Amino acid sequence: MAMAKTLQEPKDVLVERAERLMSDHFGDSKLTTRQKLALTCRIAFDGGHDSGLAGQISARGQQAGTYYTQRLGLGFDEITEDNLLLVDEDLQVLEGNGMPNPANRFHSWIYRTREDVHCIVHTHSLHTAALAMLEVPLVISQMDTTPLYDDCAFLKEWPGVPVGNEEGEIISAALGDKRAILLAHHGQLVTGATVEEACNLAVLIERAARLQLLAMAAGTIQPLDPALAREAHDWTGTDRRSKANFAYYARRALRNHPDCVSAGVEL
Repeated sequence: MAMAKTLQEPKDVLVERAERLMSDHFGDSKLTTRQKLALTCRIAFDGGHDSGLAGQISARGQQAGTYYTQRLGLGFDEITEDNLLLVDEDLQVLEGNGMPNPANRFHSWIYRTREDVHCIVHTHSLHTAALAMLEVPLVISQMDTTPLYDDCAFLKEWPGVPVGNEEGEIISAALGDKRAILLAHHGQLVTGATVEEACNLAVLIERAARLQLLAMAAGTIQPLDPALAREAHDWTGTDRRSKANFAYYARRALRNHPDCVSAGVEL
């Protein structure tokens, strides 16, 4: 039997090799921003983020101060690349037909205060909304959800429906430099440097909330070791992992919703 070459290598060497291989095997997507956003809407719908017409998903447009979002009146399961709107910070429609959700106003505030954010997913998903009713912060204590470890803020005071500038200021300030926030009596919001990252975090935050509620019902949640949790956060939350996860979620969404994007797209 040939001797294995890597069984004696330290963890940091193996991590570096794995990251290099992921960079080689998971490249940038050929999908447009519109296509990624439409797929994210369908992925969110299938992942338990549907709540009627509540929630908004957006991504920066090519011009400064613009972003794509869905048309008010359409559910996440009805969004296609062709019916998305392009709006400015005042929610004036630049491309498309219809009107955006007035609650998109706080997206404008987040994009203004966070240049690193290129996509926002805000929903009233079932388990995050249930956790929000308890006024309890999100607790990360399971490996799969560690991309959110020490990366999810908490807004305990509900500022009301987010259609005013006041709510935009409050929510963007509470988010701070985190990628996610649990909004008490409201829902969740995640951000990403890419659409893929935001989509992946949206899937994870709903799963994390569900796990937390299940664990709270069964006993006392035990904390992760902080150093190991931060290591897992950095390992599981990389750009390439987000893109690999998104590609899987997108393939699954297209099987359920082939009308979402133009025929023949490459994932």
